[in-house]
Amino acid sequence: MLQVNRIQLAIAALATSLSLPALAAEPVIGLITKTETNPFFVKMKEGAAAEAKAKGAKLLTAAGKADGDNAGQVTAIENMIAAGAKTILITPSDSKAIVPTIKKAREKGVLVIALDSPTDPMNATDALFATDNYKAGVLIGNYAKAGMAGKPVKIATLDLFPGHPVGAQRHNGFLQGFGLKSLDAKSNELAKPAEVVCMADSFGDQAKGQTAMENCLQKNPDINLVYTINEPAAAGAYNALKKAGKEKNVMIVSVDGGCQGIKDVAAGKIAATSQQYPLKMAAMGVAAGVEYAKTGKKPSGYTDTGVTLIAAKSVSGVDSKDTKVGLDLCWGTK
Repeated sequence: MLQVNRIQLAIAALATSLSLPALAAEPVIGLITKTETNPFFVKMKEGAAAEAKAKGAKLLTAAGKADGDNAGQVTAIENMIAAGAKTILITPSDSKAIVPTIKKAREKGVLVIALDSPTDPMNATDALFATDNYKAGVLIGNYAKAGMAGKPVKIATLDLFPGHPVGAQRHNGFLQGFGLKSLDAKSNELAKPAEVVCMADSFGDQAKGQTAMENCLQKNPDINLVYTINEPAAAGAYNALKKAGKEKNVMIVSVDGGCQGIKDVAAGKIAATSQQYPLKMAAMGVAAGVEYAKTGKKPSGYTDTGVTLIAAKSVSGVDSKDTKVGLDLCWGTK
């Protein structure tokens, strides 16, 4: 009997020792966004948190102080590695400057996945889960072309900031979709055909977008079509146009698909927007991180997370969904 008890105790001790590594092996996944305040990144964080909870992973989060804060993202990567993260999901603020830090992380065995924005070069990360930003631009370019119905155009583009891949892809995709001289999806330069009479950087910010639009109107008061990098910039452009009494004669097209942006489409402030899906990007990233922790399998290459054209009014020959669909799928405060 004593011998049996000893065997039982040994088995129990072995089971306990086996369970400890399992508990310790809880996947630690980091999410680093550009900012904490943009509704797009708020929704991304929600998606990552929900997926981490469902998959039994621990989620660490951090963000830059503002779009373009590379130093803040570098510090976040270093802190997360020190905290045991084996997967880091990141929306790069500076697509080139972040690359050396990502390289160091990958050399330590950390899986790095870019969300929404690629690095430059794109293969600096293991994988990219993002909207096809060039396609997003093409869709609103197609819509604007049909909506202008052959009318001569004088275009203002309110862009992100120089050299950012997402900004270039949306801008050049828009021009391509409109049928104007453009650059391909691999270029980080901004095309400027003759029809573009003003280009300005908005940094995706409403106040900066308004200032940029005011400056463009001073440069050329006959602008009748405005492309914006995102919906906050579009809202700023609309405010500037309204202030100048020109809001009814100018078409604005944009990209994002946030709830406020869709409301602006419904209200006629924005003619159409290409909706993207941050929650899906983050959920896919967390799932890939958990799979890597369990099996060692890494994702690779680019995964398209989808884009849908949302418009209040449909135009002939261009497939779009209405604002009800957009509101059902939007992110931010409804």
